[in-house]
Amino acid sequence: EVQLVESGGGSVQPGGSLRLSCAASGFRLRQHDMSWVRQAPGKGLEWVASINSRGGHADLNTYADSVKGRLTISADHAENRLYLQMNSLKAEDTGVYYCATDPRGTSRGQGTRVTVSS
Repeated sequence: EVQLVESGGGSVQPGGSLRLSCAASGFRLRQHDMSWVRQAPGKGLEWVASINSRGGHADLNTYADSVKGRLTISADHAENRLYLQMNSLKAEDTGVYYCATDPRGTSRGQGTRVTVSS
C-alpha cells in the first residue's frame, strides 16, 4: 500500500525558512517522479517541484518558476524520505503542501500547512 506522510509545516514570517519532510512506504522513491504540490487558500493544486531518481543518474530536479532559487527538493533514498527545503519564504507560499508520486498530485499524502505572514 502506497503511503505518504508529510510533516514540518508551520507559521513563519516572510524571509523565514522551513523544511518539509515526507515519509514514503509501500514503494521506493526511485520508482516515481516524486513531487511536491501545494494548494493556496481558495485555489487549485499547483506543482512546486519534482525529482527524477530513475535511470541510474544523479537526481534531476525541476522547479516551478515561482519557487526557483528559494525551494530545494531532495531525497534520502536510504530512508525513503522526500524533503523540501524552503528559504526566503513569501506570503504567496502560504498553503497546504503535499508530497506526491507524480507532478499532478494524483496520489498524495494528507498534507502539511505552511503559513507565511508577518
